Amino acid sequence: MKLGLSIFTLTTLAGTAFAQFTNFNTQKNWSMNKKELCFGGGATQFLGDLGGGKGIGKDYSLADMNLLRTTSFNITLAYRYRFHPTFATSSSLNVGRYQASDKIDGVHPGRFQRQIDIKSTLITAYQRIEYIVYANEKVGKRNSLPGLKGMKDKNTQFYIYTGLGLAYYNPQGGNKSKYPGVALRPLSTEGQGYAGGAKPYKLITAIVPTGLGYRMSMGRMWRVAFEATYFKTFTDYMDDVSTTYYNPKANGGSAGAEAMYFSNPAESGDWVMFKNGEKRGDNERDAFFYFNVTFSKNITYKAYQRGKPIRWKGVRAKF
Repeated sequence: MKLGLSIFTLTTLAGTAFAQFTNFNTQKNWSMNKKELCFGGGATQFLGDLGGGKGIGKDYSLADMNLLRTTSFNITLAYRYRFHPTFATSSSLNVGRYQASDKIDGVHPGRFQRQIDIKSTLITAYQRIEYIVYANEKVGKRNSLPGLKGMKDKNTQFYIYTGLGLAYYNPQGGNKSKYPGVALRPLSTEGQGYAGGAKPYKLITAIVPTGLGYRMSMGRMWRVAFEATYFKTFTDYMDDVSTTYYNPKANGGSAGAEAMYFSNPAESGDWVMFKNGEKRGDNERDAFFYFNVTFSKNITYKAYQRGKPIRWKGVRAKF
């Protein structure tokens, strides 16, 4: 009788312990992964007035991209805090570049004739709110004993997000231009600051990121995520192109060789094909994309980092 009672007690305790472990990081234990440090990087694609595909420009469309010729890079560092079973927030910093060019084979002939070519540093800082649409988060058997079968670790999430932030940019002459690396804003290529010209633009713009991602486990401490993020901006000058052509000399002003060239690279200062005051851009706000792979480490518990045993929170087993 005593032996039977002992076996029953041990079986019950083992079942309870196993239930606690398999329910780790479910909605009752999601707080075990509250804090994460994330890093990674990926590709950057810019959507503006320049470059694009063969057809007529399509505002903010993935179809108007030349992926092989204009893809740039970015690297990212972020801190993620999960404050609810289905909600989290992240503070992100990205540093990278973007480029756009009319001088690429296959670009629509109308844009190819402009011959404008730019590149820029891109720094973004933003806060986002994340909604976890689907999650399958469980941890399998606690001990890897020979012959012991149990649930395998599961840690996958599908999520969407949006937020608010700032972006710094500084368009320069691209590598295919006559003066590569020259900052374009001081040249007032559309007459900024001159009579009849456009208004000067700032090098910082507000941004609204919107995206989706898929996250999966790489062990019990690490995750890898695949994310696609679209950034709406509030400027049309990330490529230094927005309104109409401006010929400083035709407007009674003066300009150096660099300013004359970047105002109208197609004419090299002759102003034959494109006249002063003719349309140069579409006056639509620019946008860009990140396609990133990020890695994150759980930093919720210091005991994890020191290799100390974890004190599991108890939950009742479900049968």
